[in-house]
Amino acid sequence: MIKKIFQLIVIVGAAVLSGCDHVDNKRIPPAAVHIAFNTVGDWHRYGVAGAGQYKYFIKADRLPADYPYSALSYTGFGGVLLIGDIFGNPKAYDLSCPVEARSDVRIRVVDDEMVAECPVCHSTYDVVTNYGNPLSGKAAVEGYGLRVYNVLAGLNGEYMVISR
Repeated sequence: MIKKIFQLIVIVGAAVLSGCDHVDNKRIPPAAVHIAFNTVGDWHRYGVAGAGQYKYFIKADRLPADYPYSALSYTGFGGVLLIGDIFGNPKAYDLSCPVEARSDVRIRVVDDEMVAECPVCHSTYDVVTNYGNPLSGKAAVEGYGLRVYNVLAGLNGEYMVISR
């Protein structure tokens, strides 16, 4: 009986402690995202094909320069990072650093480390294995994660990135 009570206390304690590790990935204001890859060819040209490959989409700056943006294209608050996760599946995050919370302060992927870093506060984020959660800096202290966007697969191998 005492053993069962001890096990219950351990389980409840673990549940309570795991609740303290909350990550706020909604600090960046909601903004429309609509990046369409209408054909498989579009996806092969502008998308990501494997783990660690990435592209920045910033409509205001015309990045990528030759992407066919339309009046219906939107790239979030500060732009969109499209990146292949560790399994090669596409993930999308807002480029704005949640610590700075400004549309013109954008994270950058550090190639040799496969993390994203803010050039201002130097916080780092795991964009390949842990859904944009903070790794270091003020973001880790405050619990600020990157805003996540949906990547939807179409029937014919094309994709679309949209806001949640």
